[in-house]
Amino acid sequence: MEVVIVPDATAGGELIAEAMATLMRRKPEALLGVATGSTPLPIYQALARRTRAGEVDVSRARICQLDEYVGLPAGHPESYRSVVLREVVEPLGLDESAFMGPDGTAEDVQAACEAYDRALGEAGGVDLQLLGIGTDGHIGFNEPCSSLASRTRIKTLTQQTREDNARFFDSPDEVPHHVITQGIGTILEARHVVLLATGEGKADAVAQAVEGPVAALVPASALQLHPHATVVVDEAAASKLKLAAYFRATYAAKPEWQGL
Repeated sequence: MEVVIVPDATAGGELIAEAMATLMRRKPEALLGVATGSTPLPIYQALARRTRAGEVDVSRARICQLDEYVGLPAGHPESYRSVVLREVVEPLGLDESAFMGPDGTAEDVQAACEAYDRALGEAGGVDLQLLGIGTDGHIGFNEPCSSLASRTRIKTLTQQTREDNARFFDSPDEVPHHVITQGIGTILEARHVVLLATGEGKADAVAQAVEGPVAALVPASALQLHPHATVVVDEAAASKLKLAAYFRATYAAKPEWQGL
């Protein structure tokens, strides 16, 4: 696991966007796994700027969802399908046909989960998966004590997660209780996993995920098992890391050709 400490969220967004652009220059048809929420917005904004400036051609890229609410209509403004189309697909000038995600409105949710898991494999696998981290250490919607081998499935949200997401809805009562999420095992199959965390509120979770033991209690700690996992954190989110000085030194000495 590589830990990169950046000055702020904007710098983190620029760094990760350039890594995504480099990937697409090498593999134009790359499958990019995207996360929702406020944390990754600087990434998408920076990548869209590069696209508009002609620095990278994203026309053949494909986008896939990390998770989706169960029961929200596909056209609901806070369904993750709508969010990804609005914040990623449209700004990059991609057609909706370049997008794939699980069906949160399916009558048979379990079958929809299994179908999405298969679809990711049939698409060649995810080349780069973006992640955020919850205050309790969850990734995707793999809440604490999720199986580290889990596949795409339905999960019940904790009260804390529902409260964290209530800011996107008119009322906390509107936040769904269930979601479809890529499992931890599914996430770990991506060729490169990149987690961005910003703000002091994420500092404890980051420290446990990076420096603590691999444990289902902190789902993000499973990234320690991945051969190419990158954790990008701003100064505030890095404030609880005991090895911060080491992480700074190793990144400063990293050969430029290695990339992110």
